[in-house]
Amino acid sequence: MTTLLIRAFNRLGEMFAAWRRRQQAYAELAQLDDRSLADIGITRSEIPYVLSQPRGSRVPAWTKANRHSHAH
Repeated sequence: MTTLLIRAFNRLGEMFAAWRRRQQAYAELAQLDDRSLADIGITRSEIPYVLSQPRGSRVPAWTKANRHSHAH
């Protein structure tokens, strides 16, 4: 029983830490101008979506455009 409580407490701590990292990342991305955001392949309205995705799972916009340009 004690082990279960410890695991639950640790998981809660991990979830809180992940939430704090997302909040910090959001604040940093929100401070960038639209051109800087475009340089990294996102728009301002995509910030919440990008931060909700598992790391590395979002395909950057430039790769989509690159695929279309070579599809001839």
